Amino acid sequence: MALDRLSGRDPWSGETLHLEYVDGLISRIERAPGDADLPWISRGLVDLQVNGYAGYDLNGDDLSVDTVRGLREALRRVGVTVFVPTLITASPERNRRALGIVAEARRQDAEVAAAVPFVHLEGPHISDQDGPRGAHDAAFVRPPDLAEFELCQDVSDGLVGLITVSPHWPDSADFIAEVVAAGTRVAVGHTHADGAQIRAAAEAGATLSTHLGNGAHARLPRHPNYLWAQLAEDRLSAGFIADGHHLPADTFVAMVRAKGLDRSFLVSDSVATGGRPPGVYSSSVGGEVELTDDGRLVVRGTPYLAGAAAPLADGVAWAAAAFSLPEALTMAVTTPRRIIDGTDGRLRPGVPVEDVITFGWQPGDRTLAC
Repeated sequence: MALDRLSGRDPWSGETLHLEYVDGLISRIERAPGDADLPWISRGLVDLQVNGYAGYDLNGDDLSVDTVRGLREALRRVGVTVFVPTLITASPERNRRALGIVAEARRQDAEVAAAVPFVHLEGPHISDQDGPRGAHDAAFVRPPDLAEFELCQDVSDGLVGLITVSPHWPDSADFIAEVVAAGTRVAVGHTHADGAQIRAAAEAGATLSTHLGNGAHARLPRHPNYLWAQLAEDRLSAGFIADGHHLPADTFVAMVRAKGLDRSFLVSDSVATGGRPPGVYSSSVGGEVELTDDGRLVVRGTPYLAGAAAPLADGVAWAAAAFSLPEALTMAVTTPRRIIDGTDGRLRPGVPVEDVITFGWQPGDRTLAC
């Protein structure tokens, strides 16, 4: 058996880790004093909300198995080794077609299967109000429908692992309880629900909040409102888009402190325009969009965001400036892995080396150099 080695600094302890691996799996980890000349090393980043990136569009008309493969490769180049394909509000037929394609990509490609644990349906059971609805098409917003969920599971071999729901709909709690009982996670998001409805969703089994602080009205009552209600609900872990456009730094810091690191995770919410030069693009999320020089992605001619363009590696660097590198990585590796499979996301024997990244970063950097 061929024995290979990989070395780097542990971001949490500062120690040097010498990894030995055989046949693609870590077999032994040796710890030594930290060496500042070595890159950082960790498990790969985990992104629970990816609509697309680098021209690969999960919500586009031309979605194919090759799209999913290409997206996995593009994300791996920027440090993401596990990602959750996210399908936004669309017709039942379109969602089922997309789910079938992602499922087929996992069947055909072992690397895709390892990188994609499940699919996130971000909608269609969300708010129909301007603001909370975000860039989702109002024509396809509809109430929760258990039969529709079951059809989605049938065509995808049970691949729907997360659904974002606004619990303002009548019978939302019953729908959430049924979906959770079937083994699918439920997130509160794109909502105008009141506090009682949010608490009822958590009681029914909802465990997450989708990109908290976004998908909301531009103006809210000082209190009560649905942001405070989600922040106060300890049964909900919250996702945050840490790109400097979706949340100001002080808002992000306050929200993470309210939730705590063990209930906070970073997402990119990236779309196909991400990773491309500034300019005007046609997008399945938002229609005609403009990517500005500073990385802000908006519906052209408006101030409204149309998803995000930065990869999660940029979000980690931005969050590290607000907190620290270990805390940012906790939100991009440890917490989301626990949500996915209950593990802590740390390096240990048995971990595939394909799931290990090394990267350069120092204070002031705007991304991780993976």
